[in-house]
Amino acid sequence: MLDIRSIREDAEAVRNRLATKGVDPGLIDKVVASDAQRRTLLTEVEEHKGERNRVSKQIGALKREGKDTSEIQAQTRELGEKIGALDVRLREVEAGLNDTLLGLPNMPHASAPVGADASANLSVREHGTLPSFDFEPKAHMALGESLGLLDMPRAARMSGAGFALFTGAGARLQRALINFMLDMHVSEHGYREIWPPSVCNSASMTGTGQLPKMVEDMYGVNDADLWLIPTAEVPVTNFYREEIIQAPLPICLTAYTPCFRKEAGAAGKETRGLIRLHQFDKVEMVKFVEPATSYDELEALVANAEDVLQRLELPYRVIELCTGDLSFAAAKCYDIELWAPGQNAWLEVSSCSNFEDFQARRAGIRYRDGDGKPRHVHTLNGSGVALPRLVVAILENGQQADGSVVLPEALVPYMNGMATLEAEG
Repeated sequence: MLDIRSIREDAEAVRNRLATKGVDPGLIDKVVASDAQRRTLLTEVEEHKGERNRVSKQIGALKREGKDTSEIQAQTRELGEKIGALDVRLREVEAGLNDTLLGLPNMPHASAPVGADASANLSVREHGTLPSFDFEPKAHMALGESLGLLDMPRAARMSGAGFALFTGAGARLQRALINFMLDMHVSEHGYREIWPPSVCNSASMTGTGQLPKMVEDMYGVNDADLWLIPTAEVPVTNFYREEIIQAPLPICLTAYTPCFRKEAGAAGKETRGLIRLHQFDKVEMVKFVEPATSYDELEALVANAEDVLQRLELPYRVIELCTGDLSFAAAKCYDIELWAPGQNAWLEVSSCSNFEDFQARRAGIRYRDGDGKPRHVHTLNGSGVALPRLVVAILENGQQADGSVVLPEALVPYMNGMATLEAEG
């Protein structure tokens, strides 16, 4: 949530920066007007309460003198009625102001490239060499089915389109990748592992910015104030919701979770196979940091995600998102994309974002600065990384002419010594 003081003090600057995210300037005008009305009502309420207190004191003095207090008591009742009506109106205005603020996205950082959509994103760097084949490379679905790694027809029969069923070595590959990434983040990158619930309540979803903006993209649990998590970012960030963090910053947490999302893209190539799924697995990294260090921590977060892909010997590129392509809550974001030769395309496997204090304000996450004063932390998160498209890249980049797939060397210990995926039997 944006700081109301920053809007109050320089509404024009906020209006201009949010315009680069496509926000209607009229929403800022609405916030300014509601805030002014709220402050006016607060002043009126306090003035009436002060007057009521003054009059109430007179009643006691008049009674001690044996004088009639009926007129002044009537005045007190009238003031009480005015205060009650103003309090009702104040609550209405505050609720409306809060709803408008919850609907406003985070402001882009000044360094984010300005643009309306993904066409204005900037390529930061590329790593690795794109593979060349002396045969026609296959897509991951053909490889996965021929090697007995995937059974999409049975997944569709169980759950419908947009779900995957991994079998045999495919299931082992999923487990190997999760363990490989968690081990790296914990042992080498300094993260603390947690294993959170896969459902969260509305307060948690609101804290990270999924609600109310993305309600249509999420799965709600019937007859309960619970939602299937779209990303581990939600439970892991809410680890400190409504707390003042006592431990030294930065705090780095990592977790594996399944993720659930309704959106699955338009009909076509991206809805087949593993590229867009309603349920997928992901290892997430979340940081709670002091404001002064958050952009250095963002670069370190990106490096942690890149390290995963470098160990897996996969070609990738890093993209800096323009203002119009930033997520609702992000102030700055880098996407990391893997090359998938069977798709002849780059596929996003990680988004690393700095939310500054946007999520912390919504979720009430604070720390004490050097003077002991409570302040909102800066939160960051990044995929470390998402599994479906990582599996796509491993299969398509490692494929051989005979249809087998050579696995990255770093995965072999996690696959019980299996270095090559081959057709069973």
